[in-house]
Amino acid sequence: MKKLALLLLILIGITACSEKESNLTVTGTVKGLKKGTLYLQKIEDTLMVNVDSMVVDGDPAFTLEAYIDSPQMMYLYLEKVDNNRFDDRIDFFADKGEITINTNLEKFETEAKIVGSANQEKLMEYRKMMSRFNNQNLDLIKESFEAEKAEDEERLMEVDKKYDRLLKRKYLYTVNFAVNNKDLEIAPYLALSEVFDANIKYLDTIYTSLSPKVKKSKYGEELKKFLKERREQEKLEEKVEEQSTTDNS
Repeated sequence: MKKLALLLLILIGITACSEKESNLTVTGTVKGLKKGTLYLQKIEDTLMVNVDSMVVDGDPAFTLEAYIDSPQMMYLYLEKVDNNRFDDRIDFFADKGEITINTNLEKFETEAKIVGSANQEKLMEYRKMMSRFNNQNLDLIKESFEAEKAEDEERLMEVDKKYDRLLKRKYLYTVNFAVNNKDLEIAPYLALSEVFDANIKYLDTIYTSLSPKVKKSKYGEELKKFLKERREQEKLEEKVEEQSTTDNS
């Protein structure tokens, strides 16, 4: 009887594992690819790990699968025969269901078209705006270089002020974007990846606005943990500062 019960538990465990085998399918084509290996990757404990792979030999179409607990950033990596690693990894916001990625060999990353995820759509919208901020930042770098070359201290100070204003606008845009997308997992992701060093009140605003479902997601839980660590760090810094002030008085 005990053996039968143990056998049933093993079978239940096997069934549970098989059910967890795949809830994400990534399909697509890499135009021009004849030979190579495609890897579906994710970051786990700060390390990039492979979760599925497929050898391409003639047919540029691919299908990769994985199991994810909640929407998260994943990566499609191409290992080509020539071992050239430049421009060979596409990042995308994966969601349960099917994601389609179509691209080409020559511009594997920059020409990728990704559909199938609401978070991915919002990520592309966010990055489009960020490219404008980045272009403005490049203009300021050029202006700063010219001012430094001309030894124009007044102009350099003005460029620094412009940079500070641009950075503030970028942070505020990110916070507002996250709050306006509080029902999607991209909100806590942006808090952790783009404005992690912002004033803690901004991060707290993002976390407080999150829907219950998103708070329980991978990035929602990570943001909660990060906020706790930031508060503890700030309390420690306050104590050190108070002690330093007491010792000097």
